[in-house]
Amino acid sequence: MTEQEILTCVRQAVGFGYGTIVLQSGEDPGITRAWMERVIRHIKAETPLAVTLSLGEREPEELAAWRAAGADRYLLKFETSRRALYERIHPPRAAGRSDRLALLAVLGELGYEVGSGAMVGIPGQSYDDLARDIKLFASLELDMIGVGPYLPHPETPLGEPGRGARLGEDQQAPNTELMTCKVVALTRLVCPRANIPATTALATAGGEAGRDTALQRGANVVMPNLTPTPYRRLYEIYPERAGLDEMPEEFDARLREHLAAISRPVGRGHGDSPRGLSRFSANRRRQSNTP
Repeated sequence: MTEQEILTCVRQAVGFGYGTIVLQSGEDPGITRAWMERVIRHIKAETPLAVTLSLGEREPEELAAWRAAGADRYLLKFETSRRALYERIHPPRAAGRSDRLALLAVLGELGYEVGSGAMVGIPGQSYDDLARDIKLFASLELDMIGVGPYLPHPETPLGEPGRGARLGEDQQAPNTELMTCKVVALTRLVCPRANIPATTALATAGGEAGRDTALQRGANVVMPNLTPTPYRRLYEIYPERAGLDEMPEEFDARLREHLAAISRPVGRGHGDSPRGLSRFSANRRRQSNTP
């Protein structure tokens, strides 16, 4: 998308009354530090929106520059807490060994609200692995936690038949709506102050009911897709992605109906996590006490 196309979507978000915008991509080296800085500054100058970035693993200097430009949050999922399983599903990085946990620490030091998350049902992922994922959520003190089912695209290496060694039925965590909602519920219990989205992947796996069920099991965030329709098919990270052809106006109206039906009022403002607000208040107090 061009900068002007992004700004058109941003203005649409303001018109819908949303409080934040998420700028998301794959691991794309074509997104340069300077270009993203300019986009962030334009959004912050023109709108009251919070800006969340989800741009994969980037250099600390880039993350610092985007934070200085006004970005508020960064989402970087660790996918699984078991290193061997992570390396099995991720291609090696040209820049060296991946260390997402170290980058999450850098993001926190830079003052971002920090988001991470995991996939449920990766071939070779056990129930013990999921328990360790949930414990890691708590120890990282995350502001945002995304949990979604493993949905491989058939045209990627992960979609090849037999890719990944599945465990026995008594050990292998399934990539189902039910198991994902169980992880969401347990995550809410151990991380009561985090924002937890009802993910698009869950809506894809379980239909509209999947999103609603997650909101009734601990999730408190939904993420409407404002990307222009022609571009959505270029970001098909798994097949039959929910809402692929739905216009933003249609989705917004239907979403509000669904939320009303399950008695979940629509919030206003930036949607800052309680943990993030507490940290912000503490920083303000420290600054006011500095001679």
